[in-house]
Amino acid sequence: MSTRQKIVFCDFDGTITVSDNIVAIMKHFDPPGWEAIVKRLVEERAISVRHAVGEMFRLLPSSRQQEVIQFAISNAVIRDGFSDFVAYCKQNGIKLLVTSGGIDFFVYPLLESFDIPREHIYCNGSSFEGETIEILWPHACDEHCGADCGMCKTSIIRSYPADDYERILIGDSVTDFQGAKLVENVYARSHLIELCEELKLPYVPFETFHDIIRDLEATIQA
Repeated sequence: MSTRQKIVFCDFDGTITVSDNIVAIMKHFDPPGWEAIVKRLVEERAISVRHAVGEMFRLLPSSRQQEVIQFAISNAVIRDGFSDFVAYCKQNGIKLLVTSGGIDFFVYPLLESFDIPREHIYCNGSSFEGETIEILWPHACDEHCGADCGMCKTSIIRSYPADDYERILIGDSVTDFQGAKLVENVYARSHLIELCEELKLPYVPFETFHDIIRDLEATIQA
């Protein structure tokens, strides 16, 4: 029986929430040029996540701060089973970290009703003091990561060594891919499934957090 503590690194946009909140903001406000930035990131893989997110938000004027925040919060939908998953982790001594490439102005409010300590939530910051929205990067890449992630999930994962922790990643996209290479267990959906299959990384697919709870229970009982 392993004595390592289970720890979960859980993505936010498109994972805890049903859809990607940054993409939803861009689609709604539709600033000219945002789609070309997404294409360069996702399809061409020509720019980093930090570069893409920073450039997209610079397309939005800070004068629309309240509109942007209100839209992000009111239109996000939490994925089925997340509240039960938070409770399951607490009941079973599983450390749950939210590792999000999202932005503080919607990540913190949307997680406020869940019993997750603020220090267990990692995300990007924001400033509305200039003419356009500026994204801040309090969790930048360490010396082991050259991916220019913005919010570097692998840096956080490396701070919990495999000798002491059984590391579990839950995610859906390119921002979770580097982390998926490091951990012992991956729960994937959407683009992350395609990326895992490209490199033949083992993963368990999921649609709701109840799927993850069932798989964790089966693993414990095995």
